Amino acid sequence: MARTTTRKTTKKTVKKTNSYAAKDIQVLEGLEAVRRRPGMYVGGTDIRGLHHLIFEVVDNSIDEALAGACDRINVTIHPDSSVTVEDNGRGIPVENHPRIKKPALEVVMTMLHSGAKFGGDGYKVSGGLHGVGVSAVNALSEWCEVQVRRDGKIHAQRYARGIPAGPVAVVGKAAKGNTGTTTTFLYDREVFKGNLEYRFETLVQRFREMAFVTRGVMIYFLDERAEREMTFYYEGGIVSFVKYLNRNRQVLHPVVHADRQVNGTGIEVALQYTDAYAESVYSFANTINTIDGGTHLTGLRASVTRAINDYARKSGLLKQADPNFSGEDTREGLTAIVSIKHRDPQFESQTKVKLMNAEVQTQVQQVLGERFGEFLEGDPRAGRAIVEKCLTSARARDAARKARDLVIRKSALESLTLPGKLADCSERDPNKCELYIVEGDSAGGTAKQGRDRNFQAILPLRGKILNTERARLDKVLSNNEVKTMISALGTGIGESFDLAGLRYGRVIIMTDADVDGSHIRTLLLTFFFRYMPDLIGAGHLFIAQPPLYRISEKKDVLYAYTEADRDRILKELGRRKPVISRFKGLGEMNAIQLWETTMDPNKRTLLLVTIEDAAAADRTFDMLMGEAVPPRRRFIQTHAHEVRNLDI
Repeated sequence: MARTTTRKTTKKTVKKTNSYAAKDIQVLEGLEAVRRRPGMYVGGTDIRGLHHLIFEVVDNSIDEALAGACDRINVTIHPDSSVTVEDNGRGIPVENHPRIKKPALEVVMTMLHSGAKFGGDGYKVSGGLHGVGVSAVNALSEWCEVQVRRDGKIHAQRYARGIPAGPVAVVGKAAKGNTGTTTTFLYDREVFKGNLEYRFETLVQRFREMAFVTRGVMIYFLDERAEREMTFYYEGGIVSFVKYLNRNRQVLHPVVHADRQVNGTGIEVALQYTDAYAESVYSFANTINTIDGGTHLTGLRASVTRAINDYARKSGLLKQADPNFSGEDTREGLTAIVSIKHRDPQFESQTKVKLMNAEVQTQVQQVLGERFGEFLEGDPRAGRAIVEKCLTSARARDAARKARDLVIRKSALESLTLPGKLADCSERDPNKCELYIVEGDSAGGTAKQGRDRNFQAILPLRGKILNTERARLDKVLSNNEVKTMISALGTGIGESFDLAGLRYGRVIIMTDADVDGSHIRTLLLTFFFRYMPDLIGAGHLFIAQPPLYRISEKKDVLYAYTEADRDRILKELGRRKPVISRFKGLGEMNAIQLWETTMDPNKRTLLLVTIEDAAAADRTFDMLMGEAVPPRRRFIQTHAHEVRNLDI
């Protein structure tokens, strides 16, 4: 019996394992690795990855501009969503590579980690350093065709999903002096699945940034799908960029500009203080927008803080007993751009979101520290205005800290940080929970009745929250509705913000489909953008899409979420005469209707809130919600004709 039992036990515990031998080791040839793991090369197969394809190709043309060989780049989106990028650079070499024995053009387009940017004299500075950019685009395209104008000839090669369709061939003559590269590609819908389309606005923002940080290059962008075009050219470079960001703000002094070479690294910084409360600082490395910052951004912030403290001490504006300004004190109202040009930049990943070169921090501090110090000493009026701004910020920060501590202490006493008006859910796994922030008690009551109590929580807000674009954190924290949201979310705010404390994986703004609802939604978005940007960056913020129309025909009821939806449904109903009613508020729907149309995960539509371009979002929020009236009036007058539903 014992033996039998042992034998049975042994059979149960011995697991059959998969084979793991030399034959199981896969070697991915050519560009197959890119197609297997596209996220490693272009950041994903979503809308961001789709735009990244264009950016990779344009970055190559920008590198030609940095080398002094190109001053014009044309980008065209064709009606079939194929894209052409043309430059007047030197043209990709076409002669045979001495070691690989293939045309250099084919090597660049079909082999990872190939290019003229690893060393030698091809490029002193470039954004594309891994040698995978354009070859990755080729691999992820249904087809791609490259034409090179070089040595009086036009050379061309076509590819299908990264594989050459034929050899590099001469297809024509190029006029004398006409050189450059033209790349046309159509993204592969087998990789980028779903209803993805290039967004004109997203591309405009990126091309504008490229033109700002690459002085003297003209970028022409044509979208043939809607016959829209824009041209970007900024002789002033990043000084023009700072002026562009501050054009709706009251500035305290002229733009401070520093531009120097340190050990072969080009360091350029432009900064200006305004009367705003938020910080608007952006960093670039070899024209690449490093959205997660890095050593150059750390150097800029440290340099600004040190220079202001030194000046404030020397001028007697800070007394001996006064503490130094913190970094947060000196960043309020600061608009700054730091752009570095490095021969061998080290990025955190292929998508180049963070610069890692340790020496750059010291170099930026050295260049900006000297220039900013000189400016403060040479313009005492501006120096005093900046220091007074920092003093006001320091006092407000202290008041905000006390208010924040009070919010935390009060919340701790109120049922484990949960406000009384919150109807919480029973699920405790944040990844499975949703919080609906709802406009008004009436809609809140309907939502509470219609929700799934297991995973959906409801937080009704009374009236409109404070316009956080026009208030410092201490005033923000005195607003009851804001305090309620902070308590419900569990993340804290400002310096104490911690995404790990988030109690709901989805935070969903649900407001009426009228003017007041749009205003409340904008106020909420302004709050999250200014004080909880990481919530947006991590993909936790959504906007609910309630229907605009209820269309009933006998016993059948249909809902239309857009004007186009309504027109399509009416067309399908033909000669029948349905009853059409428009929802002006969530309170007009009963609980069942609200669940079926707006809250049921199987039927609803949620819009994910993203910050595709922080600089553009910064300027837009400042224009819509800031103090200056004329820019807002111009915006309304310009876009008034686009209004389709106006509630009087």
